[in-house]
Amino acid sequence: MHAKRTFPIARLALAGLALTTAFLSGCSKPEVDTAEVKTESPQESVASVTGQEPLKVGFVYVGPTGDAGWTYSHDKARQFMQAELGDKVKTTYVESVAEGADSERVINQLAKSGHQLIFTTSFGYMNPTLKVAKRYPDVKFEHSTGYKRADNVGTYFDRAYEGRYLTGMVAGLMTKNDTLGYVASFPIPEVVRGINAFTLGAQAVNPDVKVKVVWVSTWYDPGKEREAAETMILQGADVLTQHTDSPGVINAAEAQGVYAIGYHSDMSEYGKTAHLTATVHNWGPLYTRKAQAVLDGDWESEAFWGGFADETLSLAPFNDAVPEDVRSRVEAAKAALIAGELHPFHGPLNDRSGVEKLAAGSNLSDEDMLGMNWFVAGIEGELPQ
Repeated sequence: MHAKRTFPIARLALAGLALTTAFLSGCSKPEVDTAEVKTESPQESVASVTGQEPLKVGFVYVGPTGDAGWTYSHDKARQFMQAELGDKVKTTYVESVAEGADSERVINQLAKSGHQLIFTTSFGYMNPTLKVAKRYPDVKFEHSTGYKRADNVGTYFDRAYEGRYLTGMVAGLMTKNDTLGYVASFPIPEVVRGINAFTLGAQAVNPDVKVKVVWVSTWYDPGKEREAAETMILQGADVLTQHTDSPGVINAAEAQGVYAIGYHSDMSEYGKTAHLTATVHNWGPLYTRKAQAVLDGDWESEAFWGGFADETLSLAPFNDAVPEDVRSRVEAAKAALIAGELHPFHGPLNDRSGVEKLAAGSNLSDEDMLGMNWFVAGIEGELPQ
């Protein structure tokens, strides 16, 4: 059994930080009482010797960096970029920044303090990012999961639905009672798309499977996520997954003796027995490429949406409990995804009320996937509109 863990929040205020105490005091969310700003430049002394000023790159995180989950994956990528580019960059990150007005203040302060490239890593930062970008046309911004762009604002995401489809296959083959549980954050297209892809993957290998969905209305609340998971276990779910930022669901599955599928990062540490695999984001190469483009003066606003084919996405190692035949089926499907021979949203597709959403033989377009607001058949639970 794995004990419930909380994320450590370091309280390291670095000397020479240009941001003010007043700026820090307003950046909060219910789970964490203050936002922290941290600057890292391991090769700063080298930069001083060469006389070249490093590119200042800022990151805004919705949760604590911790050791698993969405924010963890972005911070690992920041560290990757820092290691790859060395003294050419100097990174700053602010964690646990609430979406909305507080995020605008944080983003603005990063731009004001000389950051030339700023990554904003949560959907709710979209409009604040655009507002700040208008004030600082010479600063480049990259917003994760958004769909609004400008000359100095690009967007990026990965095709996480591909991973959802494959992990749905694992769940559909490992369930003993055909009942899966899904802890969801907010009813936005990104989350709905993942639930649908997971369900379709499970149905592809187990037509009798059904998926129960519970909304927790938060990106990060380990206690709430765990309680939602425990509720679904009581309702019969024997394989769980989540679209939230903590391993709370994995903790619950491990404690209750059922299986779980991680998301955002490899969460196997939190469920030695329960954790079957996970959909994992690999942002590091992308962040390095974006920073290098700014350094080279050829950065352009784009809508990047990568997947397994360009290794922006991967699966965590399988648990020993996953049989070889299950692994083989999933690996074959992954190869087909990469080759373009398999698409998770392939027609015919109906919503759960029976209305046709996609004709036989067609694949759902990127535009339709990005605006998805309907459930496929086989999903139980409300979809708030």
